[in-house]
Amino acid sequence: MGSCGSSTPWRQRRCRRDPTQELVNQRRNKRANDPASSAVAVIGAGYVGLPTAATLAHFGHRVVLAERDAPRLAALRSGVMPIVETGLNELVAEGVDAGHLRFTASATEAVLGAEFVFLCVPTPQGDDGSADLSFIEEAAKEVGPHLEHRAIVVNKSTVPVGSATLVEQVIGRPDIRVVSNPEFLREGSAVRDSLHPDRLVVGADDAEAAALVGNLFASTGAPLIVTDATTSETIKYASNAFLATKLSYVNAVAGLCEEVGADVRDVMLGMGYDKRIGFEFLRPGPGWGGSCLPKDTRALLHIAEAAGYDFSLLAGAIASNEQQLARVVAKVETACGGALEGVTVGVWGLTFKANTDDRRDSPSLQVAHRLAALGATVRAFDPTVAVQPDAADGDAVPADLAGLVLCADPFEAATGARVLVVLTEWDEFRWLDLSRLRSVMATPSIVDARNLLDPAAVRRLGFAYTGIGRQ
Repeated sequence: MGSCGSSTPWRQRRCRRDPTQELVNQRRNKRANDPASSAVAVIGAGYVGLPTAATLAHFGHRVVLAERDAPRLAALRSGVMPIVETGLNELVAEGVDAGHLRFTASATEAVLGAEFVFLCVPTPQGDDGSADLSFIEEAAKEVGPHLEHRAIVVNKSTVPVGSATLVEQVIGRPDIRVVSNPEFLREGSAVRDSLHPDRLVVGADDAEAAALVGNLFASTGAPLIVTDATTSETIKYASNAFLATKLSYVNAVAGLCEEVGADVRDVMLGMGYDKRIGFEFLRPGPGWGGSCLPKDTRALLHIAEAAGYDFSLLAGAIASNEQQLARVVAKVETACGGALEGVTVGVWGLTFKANTDDRRDSPSLQVAHRLAALGATVRAFDPTVAVQPDAADGDAVPADLAGLVLCADPFEAATGARVLVVLTEWDEFRWLDLSRLRSVMATPSIVDARNLLDPAAVRRLGFAYTGIGRQ
């Protein structure tokens, strides 16, 4: 692509004659001149692919990132990140400026001359809870004929047990090695997690291929777990399912605290100092969500059912999460006198967590829609949701936000509200002028589903305050 754009007529003629072979030769020459640097292709510029590509470029590898969505690709080429992720702009810019990272619309072009090909495409949840592997299969089928001899294909997407074998079958080439290398990135801190991972997991039947993939990330100094592909794929699902179960447990304990008069924050503090438990994921909230936990817990449950194993513990964690969403809605109903019909409710936060723009399976958004379904007028603000000038006409409102009144700032969302609901833990909400907030609300009442605010400070200003597991 880049060299074909030259204004030199001779170069233009050469590119038209054999552009792919020239690209392969260029990448092979660079590999020979810098043996410590590898040629890498990343397929998919989403929440996994983009941080992965930028991180590998930061480590000095030569990365081509393929993204077929035209608007997303155009944004990347103009230096605009299509996702909200702390530090990502700087990391991508560094890779581009150093000549280590470039973008293309063609997965076929991206893999030409590549030693490693990372598949970072979506694996959405099917109707039965299983992972939809159609995007993985499509990508493998597309790039298979164009892969370098002995290239290593890396499953980075979250995939069920047996997916490495499936990709091998789709590619249909005995010279190609397929490796499982699950990601453990937290949205909002994906860059930090990529640069400083807790561990690296690589699963493959070919020990050399596993070692080569691990070596790509050697500069992180993270512990490397080399295992078979089936175990690697299971580690990913088991990890996310455990985190979901931990969150469900915390929310259940919060409910118990409300009944017995305990303070859940102190309970979690007392638990967290136990090194076997730790402080991570000991925060109650409106429920867990996002692009990973709901999908992966249901997928693991589906895997267990298909294997004939009764994973009732995980089924209980999923059911508990549904109950938590209902409990938060009930708190809002109580704060409004028992009914929501015709009541204006202000909402702060729509993403599933702070520091990301991801609203997929967001518990915050689910609560907001449940309130609207019960007859409330929901006025919502989120720092990542742009309010379009013609949003009132419905044309510019994303489908997942239909039925909500989108507001340009937190105080506009609270204007005329009978109750304000804090649903996402954006730090900026913590420092807003509560006196001004009270002046715009119809009734000074707050349901804090993230325990973000200081109950004593809020009550001193005359608000009624309801938290999660707090008195």
